[in-house]
Amino acid sequence: MSNHTVEKIGGTSMSRSDELIDTIFLKRNAEGDLYNRVFVVSAYGGITNLLLEDKKTGAPGVFGLFAASDSNHAWSDALDKAAEKMAAAHERLLGHPADRKIADDFLRERIEGARSCLIDLQRLCSYGHFQLNEHMMTIRELLSGLGEAHSAHTTALMLQRRGLNARFIDLTGWRDESQPTLEERIGAALADVELARELPVVTGYAQCKEGLVKLFDRGYTEVTFARIAASTGAREAVIHKEFHLSSADPKIVGADAVRKIGQTNFDVADQLSNLGMEAIHPRAAKTLRQAGIPLRVANAFDADDPGTLIDAELSGEPRVEMVTGLNVLALEVFEQDMVGVKGYDATILKALTRHKVRIVSKNSNANTITHYVDASLKAVRRVEDEIADAYPSARIHVRKVALVSAVGRNLEGVSAGFRGAAALDEAGIGPIAMQQSGRPVDVQFIVKADEKDDAIRALHYALVESEAGELRDAPVLRSVA
Repeated sequence: MSNHTVEKIGGTSMSRSDELIDTIFLKRNAEGDLYNRVFVVSAYGGITNLLLEDKKTGAPGVFGLFAASDSNHAWSDALDKAAEKMAAAHERLLGHPADRKIADDFLRERIEGARSCLIDLQRLCSYGHFQLNEHMMTIRELLSGLGEAHSAHTTALMLQRRGLNARFIDLTGWRDESQPTLEERIGAALADVELARELPVVTGYAQCKEGLVKLFDRGYTEVTFARIAASTGAREAVIHKEFHLSSADPKIVGADAVRKIGQTNFDVADQLSNLGMEAIHPRAAKTLRQAGIPLRVANAFDADDPGTLIDAELSGEPRVEMVTGLNVLALEVFEQDMVGVKGYDATILKALTRHKVRIVSKNSNANTITHYVDASLKAVRRVEDEIADAYPSARIHVRKVALVSAVGRNLEGVSAGFRGAAALDEAGIGPIAMQQSGRPVDVQFIVKADEKDDAIRALHYALVESEAGELRDAPVLRSVA
């Protein structure tokens, strides 16, 4: 295994990359070395939303407008808007006029090249022999690469101006007619890089035969990052975020109440991903785990803190490491004649799979099967109709709830279930359900949807803050007078 690290910087942190020059880019490692690091970068904050669609609201960007429009005005205007935001980013980050000129020319070439592709494709498909919908995923891949290419190119210029031997590594396949696999794309791009004397700044998007956006959608940057770490045999993989990996969302429990996790394992990282609080994309975590590469999640703006180390070690100090929650829909199927009869579970699972409904958790007894799912009500209603057709006498109930979980790599002897239930009861919250698997890594409490934040506060106070021995005043809960 090499002595280098592979480090990813997310979009929000990238927008403040000028603040990271001294704290990350120019910070020497324990051996006093500036090199032996590979940086994988996301697009600047908000740019991918403008190119594809808004991740939170779903408002269409260039991609959505192109898919829905018969003319090129709407999507072309949106492309201009994205280009303006990208130009504003590098204008702010690059102080030297020569660097700005290089960045302007680079951005113009990429934007106008993409515009020409979309116009030509629109014209080609107007003849009827070519179907636009057959090319939409290729267009999504093309647009995704624009943001990462721009941020990586700008960062390389910025670091070169500071005296670093930074090198822009473009994995986006721009004007490349070949169709390599991801491994081949990475291998070819890094083949002649001298890590001891060069600092590669690599695009988070990589064009490849597999289609990263098709497989992982907006999680492609972390997949690229993990594959580079595995392919190059990195000593450690590092994700720089704008916050520490903490025991709860500070916006819910308060910044003074959260604790940095410090050390955990990939099992906990998977549990967090399942609850929508990703430390890292599950597929990226699998790549690192199988390659035996530990992951460090660090605060980009707290460079002296080592952050949280995530490894494959299963043992650890018994404790609750994080309390988090997710709004879900409970799909409850009750059938009096279910007991002793096979097939109910399989039928429900097939319906959920067919309608692409993500299962977060489930429980069952003699005549009831309940799935807690992360999906739209519309999709779950389709599942409900399908199950009702298969089992006309079944009673099916769908309701909005929240799944709040206390997670830790070793909950043996912590009594998280008993103490958590007592904490909720004291807060006036009556759990709808509670469950814990045989492996002591998490305890789940199902509560009313509008009680999620109060439940997180109560559980965090009882299971995390009390263990730290630094109890503040009991949290003020909305549900308690």
